[in-house]
Amino acid sequence: MSRTNWLILTLALLAAIAGGYVGRRHPHASLSMDSPLIGQLVPSLVLPDLDGKPHALNEYRGHRVVLNFWASWCGPCLQEMPILARAQKNVGDRLPRVIGIAMDDSVSVRRFLVAHAVNYPILLGQLSPPSTSLLLGDTAELLPYSVLVGADGRILATHMGALSDSQVQQWLKPGLTAD
Repeated sequence: MSRTNWLILTLALLAAIAGGYVGRRHPHASLSMDSPLIGQLVPSLVLPDLDGKPHALNEYRGHRVVLNFWASWCGPCLQEMPILARAQKNVGDRLPRVIGIAMDDSVSVRRFLVAHAVNYPILLGQLSPPSTSLLLGDTAELLPYSVLVGADGRILATHMGALSDSQVQQWLKPGLTAD
């Protein structure tokens, strides 16, 4: 083999190794049922809404809740928001509930929501370390990130990356857990 072929082969091998490492380190498309947080109670966090009114995450106990972490600058977040809004519309006041947690400043969030309104509550996450998303298992602190919480307040599943319509339906269908 020529020197050029060896160089191409070496670069291809390094690219494959790097891709495997990144894929394992940032599993954007995976539903995680093996997170160390699965089965744990949601931390007792109090987050403000856009009007500054505080909301404790445990006030949603008794309802299955999808906590969706997002930001105004996040393209995949924008793609999944209509899916979450449609899911919330379909369940109405019944279980479960979708709660958006914006990992962004309030001015950017307000401006974003004028152009992209949603039908579910939006709370503001804490950006300073440890961030709200990190406290709920987003160890890579990548967005979007979602957490499914059972009616008993325990974490049932986590997902890094945008949720698809079928994934949201899977999370919302009865029988996923014993709530």
